[in-house]
Amino acid sequence: MPSRRKLFPTPDDAETAFYEAFERSDLAAMMAVWAASDDVVCIHPTGPRLQGFDAVRDSWSQIFSNGSQLRVRLAEVKKFDGQSVAVRSVMEILTAPGSQSGSQTVLATNVYELGDGGWRMVIHHAAPPPEAPAPVEETPPPSHTLH
Repeated sequence: MPSRRKLFPTPDDAETAFYEAFERSDLAAMMAVWAASDDVVCIHPTGPRLQGFDAVRDSWSQIFSNGSQLRVRLAEVKKFDGQSVAVRSVMEILTAPGSQSGSQTVLATNVYELGDGGWRMVIHHAAPPPEAPAPVEETPPPSHTLH
C-alpha cells in the first residue's frame, strides 16, 4: 500500500499513478496521488463538485466499491508544466474488459501542485463530451419559374 509520503518527482509520475490506481480500483493508491488538503476538488462526469480530501476519498470509494474495473487509454493529451503547477487536459477512453458495449469517452482536466512531498493532484474535472449537433438538412432554394 503506498504511503502518503510517496514522492511523485514529476507531474507525469503523478498522472501515471492516478490512472494506474483508477484501473486497479485501488483506493489507497488513488488517495496517495491526491494532496491531503481541504482545497482539493473533484468533479466526476455528471456528478457534483466535491471539495476536500475526505469528500474526494468517499467518492472514489463508492466508485471502486461496485467491483467493476475499467481500462483507461489517454488520447489528445495536452500538457502545461509550470514551476509549481501542472495541468493535463486529456480524453479518457474507458472500456470494461470483456464488455461488448464498446468504449466511452470522457474529457478530463487534471491539475497537479508541487509540494514538499512531490507532485500531487489538486483538481480532477471529468465530463462527458458534448453531443454532436444533429446534422442540418439543407433545404433546396425555392424554384423560380420564369414566365
